[in-house]
Amino acid sequence: MSERLQNATNFPPVETALREPNGLLAMGGDLSLERLLDAYRHGIFPWFNPGEPILWWSPDPRMVLVPGEIRVTRSLAKRIRNGGFEVRVDTAFADVMRACAAPRLPGGRVSGGAPPAETEPCGEAGGTWISPGMIAAYTRLFDAGYAHSVESWRDGRLVGGLYGVAIGRMFYGESMFSREADASKVALVRLARQLQQWDFGLIDCQMETAHLASLGARTVPRTAFTARLTELVNLPHRLGPWTFNAPD
Repeated sequence: MSERLQNATNFPPVETALREPNGLLAMGGDLSLERLLDAYRHGIFPWFNPGEPILWWSPDPRMVLVPGEIRVTRSLAKRIRNGGFEVRVDTAFADVMRACAAPRLPGGRVSGGAPPAETEPCGEAGGTWISPGMIAAYTRLFDAGYAHSVESWRDGRLVGGLYGVAIGRMFYGESMFSREADASKVALVRLARQLQQWDFGLIDCQMETAHLASLGARTVPRTAFTARLTELVNLPHRLGPWTFNAPD
């Protein structure tokens, strides 16, 4: 049964999360830096719609991507080589979050007349849950060196990217977006290659999607996931802002 959080940052054991809806563990609390870091260290993440109390989740099974196992098709490899993307890291964090949060209009366009876009969250459908409060909370994580954005640029325009949280040698993917075909995939491949060089063990993708499975992600039981992350979050932490030095 999900539990209502009090002022303390401690969460109930993840084994007590509901089976339906899958992974609902607790509600309430806040999005303080301390609570978010404690949540991620235990494989828990917030996801809730505007107007709802904060809901905290730990689904079973969990979708993960081992950085060295990312699947790059021949067509994607060609896009990486010849697509004209410039990949940057930690230069437009709030912009990436706002792009992931942008509402979708019929035809898959971002409101406000932006180019066609596709949102590919790590685990959750749609971006309406990325509220101004969430953006403010994760920006605090970014300022503290724990949250990161990987961005695909073309001709000075942000055309795709992703953001997430890193603790120790564990990366928790949150959401990604594309305004051009494959722009988010290019960013994810670049991230995976860098994390492999830095000996990161896992990229958390939260819940299963066909899109992430096509890139090599797979599901694991929550017990295996939490055992592995307990090792990884206690390894030396690489504070942001990051600079990438792995080959493209």
